[in-house]
Amino acid sequence: MNGAVLLLIASACFLCGYLVYSKWIAGRLGVDPSKSTPAQVKNDGCDFVPAHPTVLFGHHFAAIAGAGPIVGPVLAAEFGWASVTLWIVLGCIFIGAAHDMIALFLSVRHGGDSIGSVIGDILGRPGRIMFLLFGWSGLVLVVSEFNRQIAGTFVADPAIATASLLFIAEAILFGLCVYRWRMSVLVASLIFVPIMFAFVWVGNVIPLDLVKLFGLEPETVRMIWTLVLIAYCFFASTCPVQYLLQPRDYLNAYLLYAMMLFGFLGVFVAHPVLHIDAFAGFSAVGRSGATDLLFPFLFVTVACGACSGFHALVASGTTSKQLSNERSIRPIAYGGMLLEGVLAMIALIGVAGTYMSQKDYVSAIQGMEPVQMFASTIAGFCVKIGIPQRVAESFMLLSVSAFLMTSVDAGTRLARFSWQELFRNGESKVGNEGSQGTAACRGVGALAGLRKLPENMYVGTFIVCAIAAGLLLGNPKAAKQLWTLFASANQLLASLTLLTATLWLLRNRKPSWITAIPMVFMFGVSSWALTSILIASIRSGEIIRLVASGFLLVLAAALIVVTIARGRKALQ
Repeated sequence: MNGAVLLLIASACFLCGYLVYSKWIAGRLGVDPSKSTPAQVKNDGCDFVPAHPTVLFGHHFAAIAGAGPIVGPVLAAEFGWASVTLWIVLGCIFIGAAHDMIALFLSVRHGGDSIGSVIGDILGRPGRIMFLLFGWSGLVLVVSEFNRQIAGTFVADPAIATASLLFIAEAILFGLCVYRWRMSVLVASLIFVPIMFAFVWVGNVIPLDLVKLFGLEPETVRMIWTLVLIAYCFFASTCPVQYLLQPRDYLNAYLLYAMMLFGFLGVFVAHPVLHIDAFAGFSAVGRSGATDLLFPFLFVTVACGACSGFHALVASGTTSKQLSNERSIRPIAYGGMLLEGVLAMIALIGVAGTYMSQKDYVSAIQGMEPVQMFASTIAGFCVKIGIPQRVAESFMLLSVSAFLMTSVDAGTRLARFSWQELFRNGESKVGNEGSQGTAACRGVGALAGLRKLPENMYVGTFIVCAIAAGLLLGNPKAAKQLWTLFASANQLLASLTLLTATLWLLRNRKPSWITAIPMVFMFGVSSWALTSILIASIRSGEIIRLVASGFLLVLAAALIVVTIARGRKALQ
C-alpha cells in the first residue's frame, strides 16, 4: 500500500465527515450563533475571556494534541497499519470528533461549567462528585505523564529546553501586546510567529545543557527539570488565561501546523510503501515484549488519535470559557479533532513506511521512545523535500515537546477547575463576573478563600502539582508505566462523557443514538483494559498502578450504578 494514497483517502474521509456529519449534528443540537456565550456573560478577565476564533482554535488544538496522536498510533502499529487506520478514521469521524463537539456545546449551554457539572444537573450531586473525581484523577495522570516526557526530552536534547523557555516569555509578551496594548492579532502574529521560529535556531546555538554546565548526572537533571516544570504548571494555572495559556497555545499551534505540513509534504513526495503487516492478528507483540490483545488494547492505545476523554475536559474547561460565538463550536471542536486524526495518520505512515517488516518495527519500538521514532521516520521523509535529516528531526522533537507543554499547563488549570467545582455550592465560582474574577486572578481572591480554602485556586493548583511531583519523583521506575494507565483512564473518561451527552439528548428529546452507541463501545473496551491492568498489577505487585486502576474502576462502576438508579427519574 502506498502511504501517500492512504493519507489522501483518510483526509478525504475526514473532509466528508466535517462537511456532512458535523453539520447534521450541529442542526440536531440546535447550535445558535445569536445566543450569548459564557465568555461574554461572565467575562472576568481571568478564566472567562472572549477570544478571536483563530486564537481559540490554536489554543484548543494545541491543548488537545500533545503527544497522544503521535505516541498512540506508533505504539498501536503492532496490530498492523490497516487495523489502526480503520480505528483512526472511523473513530475520529463518528466518535472522537462528535464527542468533542457535543462536550463543548453542553458546556457552553451550561454557563461554561465542566462536563462533571452538566452530569450533576441530570444525576444530582452524587453523580456530579464521582464524575469530577474521575476527571480530576485523569488530569493528574495527564500532568504527570506529559511532564515526565518533557523532562526526558529536555535532558536528551537541551536545545529544546532553551527554545521552550523562550516560547513562554514570548507568549506573555504576545498576550500583553494583544490584550493590554490593543495590538491586532494579525499584526502581533506577523511579528511573533517568525520570532518563535527563530527561537528554534537560538536553542540549537545556546542549548541549556545542565549536565555539561554543572557536571550533574542525567537523572539528577531530569529531576531538576521535573521540579521546574511543576513550578511552571502552578504559575500557568493561576495566571490570567489571556496572558499565557491562550497566547502560548496559539503561537505553538503554528509549530504544529508547520510540523504537519512538512510531514504531509514528506509523505506525498517520498511515496513510502507500507512494509509492516496490514493486519497482525487478534494478538500481537509490541513494546512491552508481551502479547497484547487487539480487543481492547488497539482502541485504548491509539487514544487521542481517535477519541479522547481529555478533549472533553479541555472543551468544557477552557475552550467554552473563551468561545465568543456558537458558530465556532463546529470548526474548533469537530474540526480540531479531525486535524488531530490527520496527524495520527502521518505518525502511523511514518513507522509503517520506514521499517521493512513487522519484525523490524517491533525491534525498534522495544528500544526507542515513540516520539523519537516519529521524529526520525518523518525526518526521513522530509529529506525528500530538501530538509536535512538532523534539522527535521530536531524540529519534530521540539514541536512535540511544545505541545506536551500546552497539554500540561492546560491540564493543570483544568484539574484546578475540577477541584474547585468539587467543593462549590450553587452557581459556578470557577470564574466570577466583572472585577471580582479579575481580582481573584491577581491574588485578592486568596484572602476571601481563607473561609473556603478548598475552593481557592491556589490551593487546588498546589494539590495537583504536589501529587504529580510525588508520582514522578517518588518512584521514577513506576512513573514509566503511567502511559498505559493514562490511556485506559482517558478512554473510560470519554465513555462517561458520552454517557452524559446521551442522558442530556434523551432528556431534551434529541437523537440519543449519536452518543449512545459510541458510549457502549468505549465503555466496554476501556473498562476491559483497566481491568486487565488491575489484574496485571496484582500479579506484579505494582502498587501505584494497582491503586490507581482500582480507584478509577470503582468510580466508573459507581457512576453507572447511580445512572441506572436515578436515570429514569432524572429523564422524567
